[in-house]
Amino acid sequence: MKNLELLAPAGSLETLKAVIRAGADAVYLGGASFGARAYAKNFTDEEILEGIRYGHLHGRKIILAVNTLLKERELEQGLFDFLRPCYEEGIDAVIVQDLGVLDFIQSNFPGLPIHASTQMMVTNVSGAMLLKKMGLQRMVTAREMSLEEIRRIHKQVDIELESFVHGALCYCYSGQCLMSSMLGGRSGNRGRCAQPCRLPYQVNGRKASPVLSLKDLCTLPFLYELADSGVYSFKIEGRMKSPEYAAGVVEIYRKYMDSYLEDRRIPVEQKDLETLLDLGNRSGFTRGYYETGGETSMLSGSSASHTRRESPVLAQIRQNYLEQELQEEITGKLTLQKGKPARLELSDGIRQVYCEGEAVQQAKSQPLSEQAVVERLKKTGNTPFAFVTCTVEMEDDVFLPVKQLNQLRREALESLEEQILASDRRECPKRSPASFSEQEKSAGQSQWKTEAVGWSKVSASVEQREQFAAVQASRAVGTVYIDCLNYDREGLVEQLTEDVRCLREKGKKVFFILPHVFRDKTGQFYEEIFESLEALPLDGYVLRNLDELAFFTLTHPTEKKLIADSRLYTYSNRAKNLLHRLGIAVDTIPSELNQKEISHRRNRDSELVIYGRTELMISAQCVQKNTAGCDRKPKLFGLTDRYQMQFPVRNYCAECYNVIYNSIPLCLLTESETIRAVQPDSVRLCFTTESRSETEQILAMVEKPPDEIGFAHTKGHWKRGVE
Repeated sequence: MKNLELLAPAGSLETLKAVIRAGADAVYLGGASFGARAYAKNFTDEEILEGIRYGHLHGRKIILAVNTLLKERELEQGLFDFLRPCYEEGIDAVIVQDLGVLDFIQSNFPGLPIHASTQMMVTNVSGAMLLKKMGLQRMVTAREMSLEEIRRIHKQVDIELESFVHGALCYCYSGQCLMSSMLGGRSGNRGRCAQPCRLPYQVNGRKASPVLSLKDLCTLPFLYELADSGVYSFKIEGRMKSPEYAAGVVEIYRKYMDSYLEDRRIPVEQKDLETLLDLGNRSGFTRGYYETGGETSMLSGSSASHTRRESPVLAQIRQNYLEQELQEEITGKLTLQKGKPARLELSDGIRQVYCEGEAVQQAKSQPLSEQAVVERLKKTGNTPFAFVTCTVEMEDDVFLPVKQLNQLRREALESLEEQILASDRRECPKRSPASFSEQEKSAGQSQWKTEAVGWSKVSASVEQREQFAAVQASRAVGTVYIDCLNYDREGLVEQLTEDVRCLREKGKKVFFILPHVFRDKTGQFYEEIFESLEALPLDGYVLRNLDELAFFTLTHPTEKKLIADSRLYTYSNRAKNLLHRLGIAVDTIPSELNQKEISHRRNRDSELVIYGRTELMISAQCVQKNTAGCDRKPKLFGLTDRYQMQFPVRNYCAECYNVIYNSIPLCLLTESETIRAVQPDSVRLCFTTESRSETEQILAMVEKPPDEIGFAHTKGHWKRGVE
């Protein structure tokens, strides 16, 4: 039997009720804390509980988004009290991004289904296998995935698949965007994105336009293909949208999903597409990445604003789904016998309840009529129920006061409601202890050595060949991370072999950095060269995503050391610990934490980036292709904002994605004393766009720490942090 789920967004209780009335099978929502839409209206704690009750009374699931990255003290001091009442009331699942949140929920809320947010950016079979191994029930696919990639996971991994089918698209891979965070202190990973991607930018002197802004997604024309590919949950984006928008979109998608489930597959009507446009669009719709790559037609064009067209449809939606109450059909049987308690039996088709009232009296003058009794019973008012049938077994000369009949009906309806809700409620066990006590955390910190250079262990990553010689010659650098960007695929193993040999001769440790994105085709390439990589005297690999972690721990196990880059986020000790249990030896401290927040972590086996241009966006879109055409030649070019700040952009043609870097580099070279206080195991220099002479200049500053920095730079979030 076919089974699909239509999953609707809700930013308010009014919207939740509207989308359920419109036909949503499930609703996802966020609270005032820990959700990825901090600027949405969101639900109060009591409204979440009311929403759970409303959904369950109508046989729908309520899913709670806890899909932001949590700092150590937020996780250990606030999350339990937030989740406990939701868990006890019977929340159906939670969506998570943070590995620390995942570990916390599994430790404290047994049996609660957990869904992997699209923010986890899992894109292939091995990544899905890892999610399954970690105990996740569902994977929300990355928006950039194709139908073929989704189909492959469906065939090979026993995990539910949820995919976005309608609404706004991010330019960046979800979970990988730091643009809003670094430019304005509003983190997308914390639900506070300021959407700088919607602004105009110049590319290589061309007229400014919204080159990072995408149209809204609409999959209605190929909804059946999505279902055939293995998508179970069809997710509509829009927790910040109006109730009319959410209910209207649900109504239309419900129509076509039902036709699929009934094996009818009706053609999409133009009027339904027009209605979707009327409800809201960003310069029209796109089919997204499901059928093709990042096509130029996905861009929103010269006008990036979101528009809603006035339409009589809106009034109809309000009338049908905002002003009408939804009631579940029930059956009832009333028995009235003189001298015995009045007895009312109710059933919703699954459950039965019985209630007894006062004793039935002998009628003195006017006995009750069956018709009058039925009419009285059917007055269920604004309760969640409506009688589809109601039978009465009564003697001819009986009497029961109207007040008692009303009370009997009310008590029976309340009893049925309670029985429905009670079936989903849980008892919450005692809270598990924190991952580390403060004393244990301090005891586990690395002990910095006192060295002439002013730093402990220093590593450096290189993205360009001209940086290589400078790093190789540096006395301060003990470990070199060689980015895959340095090589063409055809000569990768041969050239890497020579580079590793040269660095080994200098007594340095050597690690190979995997791509930012590890889609199926990339995984196939690394599968082909895996044995050659393993044969090299590499110390290990630097991993940037969960797909790569799965590759090296599940499908192609290695004995070499695995280092997690900063995009494998470890805001908390729990996140750090889980990664290490999965095979990571060293993690990289996230760039959004400030000095104080880092001190709350246990930084043993953690590395801190002290220099480099922060990667603001990783995108399946290509600025080069969208502005000048694709020539499949990797290059570095510029993106200029309204303040004339230039952001370097590099296209990774082999893996077909772009990286947008910050306009100025992070530089903490004058912060050696404050860095010592948080005790990272090592520090890293990240060379991205620097020339050889610029690289040598930075390396000299490491060997002899300066009193001040003589070039434009930022200290990032070291002092300020993010909300």
